[in-house]
Amino acid sequence: MTGTIEWRTVATQQDRTVYEAAGYGRRLQLGSRPMVLVIDVTYGFAGREPMPILEAIEHYPNACGESAWAAVDAIADLLPAARSLGRPIVFSAGFSELGVRGVGLWAAKHPRASDAPDDANEIVAKIAPGPGDLVLPKTKPSLFHGTPLVDLLVREGADTLVVTGGTTSGCIRATVVDAFSYNYPVLVVEEAVFDRGEVSHAVNLFDLDQKYANVVSAADARLYLERLARDSTATRD
Repeated sequence: MTGTIEWRTVATQQDRTVYEAAGYGRRLQLGSRPMVLVIDVTYGFAGREPMPILEAIEHYPNACGESAWAAVDAIADLLPAARSLGRPIVFSAGFSELGVRGVGLWAAKHPRASDAPDDANEIVAKIAPGPGDLVLPKTKPSLFHGTPLVDLLVREGADTLVVTGGTTSGCIRATVVDAFSYNYPVLVVEEAVFDRGEVSHAVNLFDLDQKYANVVSAADARLYLERLARDSTATRD
């Protein structure tokens, strides 16, 4: 969890009553061929080392500080189970070669976005992609926008997505909503996503869990992946 705001109770009692009365919050049925997405876990969003966010953004304008590094640890714990499935893990990072023109409207909405150091689009070394993994450059919040992600998912026969990274209110939300639109059930791993804003993080986890995804603990996500890996090995044997 980012900060001190608990996402399960961030909504008012009135809001929770309305969502329940409307029938939201049901669990999506998960498939047996998940793929893990690691969205924008770069030095630009994490900084070079854990530090308070206001210090981190002095060096990397998009840095999310210590919450990003907590998510890095959770992702690192999840990756071995993901790799045991034998499918590539999909990472995303920005188009560094496009420079200031490549950020599009971000240049107007977030002028400091173009001030990031040269290593801002490098994926954090602790969770670096392996030889069989894939890195998809992107310029917009959703990993589906302008990338070959759908083709990749079809090729691999994916039927579920496990989403990690940042930020919860931005690229995570945009990717999850697009995945939902393509009819992919999604797990959002709560300890493995992060945001620069505590309220935004909590509210978006609540809303995604109600309408577009299952928000689950890292322990439950790992058990899900490990069980599928065991089942797959038993089937081959």
